[in-house]
Amino acid sequence: MTIIQNSTIIHKPLEEVYQFLADLNNHEQLMPDNIYNWTSTADEAKFTIKNMAKLALRISERIENKELVSVPSEEAPFAITLRWKVEPETETTTKATFVIEAELNMMMKMMASGPLQKLVDHQVTRLKEVLG
Repeated sequence: MTIIQNSTIIHKPLEEVYQFLADLNNHEQLMPDNIYNWTSTADEAKFTIKNMAKLALRISERIENKELVSVPSEEAPFAITLRWKVEPETETTTKATFVIEAELNMMMKMMASGPLQKLVDHQVTRLKEVLG
């Protein structure tokens, strides 16, 4: 299992950060430029990663004000879980952590680890920018 993650501190209350992340419609704002053909509902998102793959994700688990778990809703190139964890730092700040867990063989790990880390870093940075 390959685990790729990054965290940031957001100057918003926990509930506000969780509510934003709980709606997959909002996740388009977090995506890098190489994502297109985005369609989403609150629970599902479909998109294409330029020169790579099409992905369809659905929220498989919501733990109120703690964690959101997304998994592929259609066949994916490899088994993957995307997990947003939120925890209070103070009353007005929240620590948000984005974790990708992927079943990658050695060849896929060499090819995909870099882009997946970039995706995690980009989404965490964008979350901080979007929510201030």
